[in-house]
Amino acid sequence: MDDMGSVKYTELGAFLRSRRARIKPGDVGLPAGPRRRVPGLRRDEVAQLAGASVDYYNELERGAGSQPSEQMIAALARALRLSADERDHLYHLADRPVPPDAGAVSHVHPGMLDLIQRMPSTPAQVITDLHVTLVQNPLAVALLGDQSGFRGTRASFVHRWFTEPGARGMYPEEDHAVQSRSFVADLRAAAARRDARDGEARDMIRALLDLSPEFARLWEEHDVAFRRKDRKRLVHPVLGLLEVNCLNLFSEDGRQRLLWFTPAVGTESANLLELLGVVGTQELTGGGAG
Repeated sequence: MDDMGSVKYTELGAFLRSRRARIKPGDVGLPAGPRRRVPGLRRDEVAQLAGASVDYYNELERGAGSQPSEQMIAALARALRLSADERDHLYHLADRPVPPDAGAVSHVHPGMLDLIQRMPSTPAQVITDLHVTLVQNPLAVALLGDQSGFRGTRASFVHRWFTEPGARGMYPEEDHAVQSRSFVADLRAAAARRDARDGEARDMIRALLDLSPEFARLWEEHDVAFRRKDRKRLVHPVLGLLEVNCLNLFSEDGRQRLLWFTPAVGTESANLLELLGVVGTQELTGGGAG
């Protein structure tokens, strides 16, 4: 498509500016800072959250440049915490087809977004049924690593678990087999719950069958079970071994889950989890603990 010179693209830039202005840095885990000149996010912060260059995002707000891709629109919708209607509006302004609800590019369920914002003292994140992380609070980033930079099939922690050895570093090696089995059973349940015409889960399963002999072996066992709660052992690069309970709250259609992590009773993890806010964001890119 030609450069974004139409009235619609000018409106797209204005819409992005308006949504950026209403978000406080703390809402997305960013420090407010003493010298902030704008009430909302800065352009460079939105660009960072969406995985775009600052120059590119500046062009979008000016209504100039090239037509943004569907992936970029999805990333901006997540970065700006858009509602379903706002997300759809953004796709229309960009002349892109609106994706079906609850795919990997879906907006965060408003109720779950509200809950996660009310849980500042507990690590929490929202993921899809295919274990794509949509949003994390600061303590979840500190515990699990920043999950915002993954794109395409790598956005799914299940996909990374079976195709990238580094993704398993968060779990003790002796727990890997149990986690693999649990991930496969959960994925089978999620895939069956989706519409038969939905290609996202089908394509992901087909790819994993081709790429991972371990996944293929477990898939043939036909185990099925949603992950509703788990007791996990997580290896944190600074705090060491943490034993936590991972609790799940499902959206009505099952496509999104709010996960939050509490210390396991009878362990030292309660004291360790209190240090997360001091430790801050860890440099762990392969994690997820879905």
